[in-house]
Amino acid sequence: MKKSRTLFQYPNLLMLIGVWLGLAPTANYAQNAVVVPIETKNNALVLATDKANRLCITHFGKRLKNTADYAQIAQQHWNKDDNAGIYNAAYTSSGSTNLVEPALNITHADGNTSTELKYVRHESVQSDMNVVHTKIVLKDEIYAVEITLHYKTYANEDVVEQWAVIKNNEKGAIELEKYASANLYFAFENYYLTSYHGSWGREMKPEETLLTNGIKTLDSKLGARTNLFAPPTFQLSFDRPATEEEGKVLLGQLAWSGNFRIDFEMDSYHHLRLMAGINPHASEYPLEAGQEFTTPALIYTFSDHGKGAASRNLHRWAKKYRLLDGNGSRLTLLNNWEATYFDFDENKLTGLFKGAKKLGVDMFLLDDGWFGNKYPRNDDRAGLGDWQENVKKLPHGIGHLVKEATAAGVKFGIWLEPEMVNPKSELYEQHRDWVIRQPERPEHYFRNQLVLDLSNPEVQDFVFGILDNMFSKNPDIAFVKWDCNAVIYNAHSQYLAKTKQKQSKLYVDYVKGLYKVLDRVRAKYPNVDMMLCSGGGGRVDYGALKYFTEFWPSDNTDPLERVFIQWDYSYFYPAIATCNHVTDWSKVSIKYRCDVAMMGKMGFDIVVDHLSPNDLASAQKAITDYNAIKEVVWHGDLYRLSNPWEQPVASVMYVSEKQDKAVMFNYLVSNRFDFIYTIEPIQLRGLDPNKKYRVRELNVYPETKTTLDETAVYSGDFLMSVGYNPDVTLRRTSVVLEITQVN
Repeated sequence: MKKSRTLFQYPNLLMLIGVWLGLAPTANYAQNAVVVPIETKNNALVLATDKANRLCITHFGKRLKNTADYAQIAQQHWNKDDNAGIYNAAYTSSGSTNLVEPALNITHADGNTSTELKYVRHESVQSDMNVVHTKIVLKDEIYAVEITLHYKTYANEDVVEQWAVIKNNEKGAIELEKYASANLYFAFENYYLTSYHGSWGREMKPEETLLTNGIKTLDSKLGARTNLFAPPTFQLSFDRPATEEEGKVLLGQLAWSGNFRIDFEMDSYHHLRLMAGINPHASEYPLEAGQEFTTPALIYTFSDHGKGAASRNLHRWAKKYRLLDGNGSRLTLLNNWEATYFDFDENKLTGLFKGAKKLGVDMFLLDDGWFGNKYPRNDDRAGLGDWQENVKKLPHGIGHLVKEATAAGVKFGIWLEPEMVNPKSELYEQHRDWVIRQPERPEHYFRNQLVLDLSNPEVQDFVFGILDNMFSKNPDIAFVKWDCNAVIYNAHSQYLAKTKQKQSKLYVDYVKGLYKVLDRVRAKYPNVDMMLCSGGGGRVDYGALKYFTEFWPSDNTDPLERVFIQWDYSYFYPAIATCNHVTDWSKVSIKYRCDVAMMGKMGFDIVVDHLSPNDLASAQKAITDYNAIKEVVWHGDLYRLSNPWEQPVASVMYVSEKQDKAVMFNYLVSNRFDFIYTIEPIQLRGLDPNKKYRVRELNVYPETKTTLDETAVYSGDFLMSVGYNPDVTLRRTSVVLEITQVN
């Protein structure tokens, strides 16, 4: 049923009533208004000055063919309500004529809390044929505060990166009470928000909500590992819920690894305001005279052809512009964690090296438990912070393991958690002032550990030194798994107290300190592959991912659960960034586990020698097949074909740029009798309708045969219009298909 609308949602009707009453409607915008279009290949965000010289948003949606037409958009709107202030400001300030949720709230040097921003100037710089950077300067006419709005557009990907720079030109210090990265404004019939929630092992649970009057807020106040309960990631559908192929949808994310806040506020015209930025909770930020503050970026893409097109936009952008080595390659690996946990020594590890080679992976990854002497890391209650090899476990050190791995024919990688400390450690005993803790309160631990104070430059040097020392001694280390397992309790910095800085800076300066460390690591070691891990998906965002080649989505490696988790991550992150491991978490077949892991960057966390001959052969075949298709998975376009939240079979497809090769993954996700096989064919996507294709099943389990006719040839038109039945059944619970062009 179509939603009823209030009188104020029909500005043309209001105008007629005004004329009937003898009232002359006043336009908000002058004929000579400054118009600033922010354009991508298909979309446009249009800003214009009103009669008071305030910068407003007049259009969000489809790009117009004639740029000059943007100037006429504002003249078509008559939605000024003097009793409501201004709704569609490009960067809403607080304390003057604004009555809604602000993007900016400042206490000025004299204690005044009002700010009114006016347009000053703008410029656009085109760095290449695809990227344009537009800067718009706004100023307060009373107080010497300058805001520069930044819009960086990636035309072919239809992606916008938006942030703000706040500069204090006053004579004294000001305080930033709220300092959003972006402020957007939408005028559609309805708004459907898909947000994500969960906790450890239950990441990325989607929830779709029809937004109504009031404010819906997504936020985190955890300090570190801030994505534990909710990520800074969302989908926003306009008019009606978008599907994979149809509908208007915005995919967005705040590229920030700390506390975030994203507000969705509906105004009295039934229009939607969006403010996204660092969470101002306990984070009032002082800005001295002459200083400036740069907010993190809100990254978003808009599509009027459904969620699939929007996610492909974001994937292309991420691989080309944000993810470290996004168009490169990745290493398959064998990890020892679930094989040994903390219980290992040199001999046990070198034995696993042989298993890695037998399996056919590129690398062995040594996980937690290799360090600490006074307080050996034999469980998670001790040793964090003491990054020296445990002499009992590793008497010949990491260097010996690197050499042994090389001799076995595999590369070597290592696990670190450099931001953390156990109270039972030498580091804690020597540097309690480096630990985030309230000196007057009992310590409260998350996984038996505390967080180091990265607002402190000495701590930054220490954390950088951990990696620098490791690489200096062992330059052949090929991979680092960077973990972060604790949130911040009892937030207090002795460094900020000692230097007479406000404690409210801690949450922000912690993340700034982390980025400073990572900048140094990447400046000196630009080519080492690094996995971003945080108890699973506790820190996954495009602020951090520019330093990492990949991320760990969840500690939950049950393949059935991973089908759902990876499905929802896939809206925002390309497959090449997603680490998927085969483990013993589940009792489903080794084939099902391998097939699920193939949808990204594949790894193993098993004892190879414990596999049956057929299971070993199946895993080896999976790696061989994976190596043949990984380029398509990593660098092709993703099409989600059958939603596991809605259907008994999940189906996902990757298609090469030339449309000459594709891979289709199919999984049974229900054991209910009515849904134990694929009754109907599944329509494929992304192929060339005029090309011919042959379908072949991959990773068929030893001593079994495919049920499919691999000699048949199909047109792309047939496969996309009629579809193909992968014959998923209780006997064939996972089916991977290679679709290859026939010349």
